[in-house]
Order: sequence, then structure tokens, then C-alpha cells
Amino acid sequence: MTPKTMTSKLRTCLLAIAAAGLVGSATTAAAVAHPPEDAPGRGGKDRALQKSLDALVSEDKFPAAFAWVRKDGRTSSLVSGSARLGEQAKVPHDGYVRAGSNTKTFTAVVVLQLVGEGKVGLDEPIETYLPELVRGDGIDGRKITVRQLLQHTSGLPNYTEHIGLENFARIQHTFFHPHDLLAAALAHPAEFAPGAKWKYSNTNYLLAGMLIEKVTERPVQEQITERVIRKAGLRHTSWPQPGDQTLPKPHARGYALSSLENGKVIDATRMDPSWGGAAGQMISTPSDLAKFARLLLDGKLLAPEQLAEMRKTVDAPLMPGWRYGLGVLSIPLSCGGVYWGHGGDIDGYETRGGATDDGRSVGLAVTALPGTFGDAEKSAKAVMSATDTAFCN
Repeated sequence: MTPKTMTSKLRTCLLAIAAAGLVGSATTAAAVAHPPEDAPGRGGKDRALQKSLDALVSEDKFPAAFAWVRKDGRTSSLVSGSARLGEQAKVPHDGYVRAGSNTKTFTAVVVLQLVGEGKVGLDEPIETYLPELVRGDGIDGRKITVRQLLQHTSGLPNYTEHIGLENFARIQHTFFHPHDLLAAALAHPAEFAPGAKWKYSNTNYLLAGMLIEKVTERPVQEQITERVIRKAGLRHTSWPQPGDQTLPKPHARGYALSSLENGKVIDATRMDPSWGGAAGQMISTPSDLAKFARLLLDGKLLAPEQLAEMRKTVDAPLMPGWRYGLGVLSIPLSCGGVYWGHGGDIDGYETRGGATDDGRSVGLAVTALPGTFGDAEKSAKAVMSATDTAFCN
């Protein structure tokens, strides 16, 4: 695969909100790798991870890479690259990023909390809560359950494939309303019958957010903030307010392709993330994402019955061994076992990580989507390999 091509399989593989064509070619622009000597956690136990982060910058051309790791009672924060393309700007440890599809896990937690409160039924059709809203060619909300939405087995078309993300510069500062996003999806036929198979679709979580608002009669961002972010004590995680295109400081700038056609790289740090919605709008840091995964697995956010439902998985044929639960992935590790997390891809930032049942937790980020500065498939695999190193070392 050349930098100017990218298969639909790999787009799906990236689990990107922007997966509908945002990763592709770019004019290679080198970033200088200079991990600061005073970086926390640069001891011998972190050398393998530091080497992986440095390779993401020097070999895969990501402008910056950074990771937060906790295992064996020890916390490490490592960085590589530059906070600004073409300069030697120090990368902030555990800087803010756009969290992309990690938002889905937060959304799923709130839905499952409502299930535990008896306000939502997992195997009830979405029609029960959003009557006559989910209709289209081969699409009938009376036949799609809440569980199928959370597990990506609904067959609903993916709205991010139909809103112009392949020309990111055109929509970078555009505000999208959730109902417009839903209309973009429902204008296309169903991918398959509900429950027939698994396929990633952001439309599922767009509807999950609408479900939350209908049942609670409150904004989804408020419910996620009150029920998850504050409950988990995540001090650096937030849902941007309407019209807010900024990223809190400190952060490394994120970069994206202006369009797949011209391959020009632009600064994507400032953007309107409204098209992500309940599927991918949130802002966080690697440490907060890792802590969130840790608290979730430890049963601090869901009752045992709902956490067990979340961990019931189906095969997710993205990469070998990957399985999808309700808003969470189970991903095999080279050192044995699996980690539970999600990951997120949105213009400017890719995040990976999660937690294991034995206490390890990881958050890792790079400041561009795979393929922005080189071979998409190679760089996507390199990010996953670095995440595996963070867990396994």
C-alpha cells in the first residue's frame, strides 16, 4: 500500500470517527525526535516503550507521540517528537487530545446505568424510546435493539461516510446538529439485517446519545459529565460546549490532510468536533483515558450485572483476536491475555489504550491519523505495537 492509497478495510480497522476516508496521502514532513531528559519514567523499565515512541516519530513520521502507563504500582509518562510540526517544541507530558471514539465507552456507560435503573431495556427496540425516528431503506427501529446499537450489530449505515469528511478543510469549522447527521445516515440503505453481523457505525452511538436525552430529558453531555466524568474524578476530560473549537492547554498540535485528493497537511488542532457527538466529541488526556478504563473494569462506574453485559463480546474482524462488547473492545496482548479499551481517531489525533484485569492501564496518543505522513497501514500497526509494548514491556 502506498501513502496515496488506503483500503476500506484499513479505514474500518482504525476505528475512526473519521474513518470514512480521512486517512490517506500526505507530503512527508519530518518532525524532530527529542524526548526530554527530565521526562518522568525514563528508567530501564521504560526503555522499550520510549524506543517505540521514538520510532513512531522517526520512522512513521507522526509529529509527536506520548504515553501514560501504570503497572506494578508504578506510573510513567513518556514523550517523543515535537509539539509543532517543523519545530523543536517540547511535547507536554500527558497533554490534552481529542478523544474521538473513546467517547463511545462513556456513552455506553450511561446507557448501561439507565439499564440498571430500569429506565432502558437492553433488548428493547430503539423504537420504544425514539418512536418513528429510525426509518429508511431496510431500516426499521422496531427491529433494532439497544444492545445492537451499542455492539455495532444494527446494520445502520455510518453517517461519517456521508458528510464530506474526505474534504476535511471544508467541514473543519462547520457545526453539525445530531438530527442532520442522522438524516445523512438514513438517506442510505441498511448495510445488513439487524443482528446478522458486526460492522462499525458511528450512527449507532449517535442514536445512543439521543436515547440518553429522551430518557433523562437532559443533554447527553450533561449526563456523561455528571454520571461518568465527575463520578470517576477525571479532571482533564470534558465535552466541548457548542461552538467551542479549542483544545485546552497544554497540548501538542494535531495535523490532518486537507483532503484526500490534494494530500496537503494542515493544522487540525482548532476544529468544530460537533460531527463526533455521542460517538466521538470528547476531549481528554492519556492518563484520564487510562484511569477511566481502570475504574470501569474495577466496577466503580457500573453495577456487576451491567458490567458483565458490557463484557459480552462478538467477533470484531478488524484485527486478529479483536472482539467488541458494548462500547468496549477486547484486544489480545503479545504477552498473553487481553486489554479492554476502545481507542479513538479524529482529525489531528489518534488515541489507544485501556486496562487489564490484573491492574495495568495505558493511554497512548499520536498527533495525526495514520497515513497523514506516510504508509497508513504500517503506521496504524506501529501505533498498536507501541500500545502492546506499553502493556507488555
